[in-house]
Amino acid sequence: MKRLRGVNFGGWLSQIDAIEEKDPFNFKGIDYHMSNFLGVDDFTAIAKWGFNHVRLPVDYNYFFEEDLTPVKSRFHILDEAVGAALANNLDLIIDLHKCPGHTFHDESKSVQKLFKDDEYVKKTQKVWEYLAIRYAPFKNTIFELLNEPVAPASGDWNRVKGEIVKSIRLHAPDKKIILGSNMWNWPSTYNELTPVDDENIIYCFHFYEPLLFTHQLAPWLPEPEFKVERSYPGDYGEGVVRQYDLKMSEGKWDKSRFINEIQPVIDFGKNNNVQIICNEFGVYAGAQRESQLKWMSDFLEVLNENSIGFSYWNYKNLDFGIISEGESLHAKLERYNNPKHIDNDILNLLKNN
Repeated sequence: MKRLRGVNFGGWLSQIDAIEEKDPFNFKGIDYHMSNFLGVDDFTAIAKWGFNHVRLPVDYNYFFEEDLTPVKSRFHILDEAVGAALANNLDLIIDLHKCPGHTFHDESKSVQKLFKDDEYVKKTQKVWEYLAIRYAPFKNTIFELLNEPVAPASGDWNRVKGEIVKSIRLHAPDKKIILGSNMWNWPSTYNELTPVDDENIIYCFHFYEPLLFTHQLAPWLPEPEFKVERSYPGDYGEGVVRQYDLKMSEGKWDKSRFINEIQPVIDFGKNNNVQIICNEFGVYAGAQRESQLKWMSDFLEVLNENSIGFSYWNYKNLDFGIISEGESLHAKLERYNNPKHIDNDILNLLKNN
């Protein structure tokens, strides 16, 4: 199995509202953004850097009307992304970042409609059926079922994921599909994930632990625990409790802790003879620089040593970018003080692993 190594193109066809919030005076509308934020040259850069895929997050609401009629004037952007990836010998993971009745955002504290109303499961199936019909014929596409499911119980997600996979298989019987565990694809919930009886499934996890370090000072997290500067390696005490009482970040963290934390994923892969990929990881740009690089180095070594693929979050902007343009919060950071605004230290760590 080819080890997938690549980056996320988050903020292009997803989370556009976050892009606007960070640079409202230069934001010229959704369609202008989609046509200009990224393009063919960015796929070429990814290939030249030595990576073999792009994970492309897609928010369904930018591409479908409320009644799920496709917005055909925007699908040409996604068509061009598939073509640009193919021209550069890159696989393209089409990641349904938001679907009807579900968002990964932490502020969504109530039970998501996807898990309490089957009408939203049917709507999500309809979205995927359209995407499968349109993009299954391309040899370089991979379908990611849903970004970071947040269900009240893993059984809810296990049921829903099975139903959506069946819908995709009606139109894409052999296409590789990526899916992960409940609660933001966290490794600790992998012991509750049921494998799909399908040989073309890749299983993913996301890793931002200790969250109190990787998301320190991030302005979108209101809890006081995130307003504290922290170093890595370190001891983060009692950690923080998130939705549905999921406890994170407690205790001491270093490379050995990383190995322990992802062990459920490694075991899942071996026990089921399936491919594993970490589809999101990174450290907020405002974190202490030496610690940021140490965290990245340790985690990438763990992935490499265990032959686990990766999609780094993120290629451009959204506070984790290899490239940062127009982000006032990070404009004065020395790492981006070069003609192409590239964080070469992070890029080289990724290229070398």
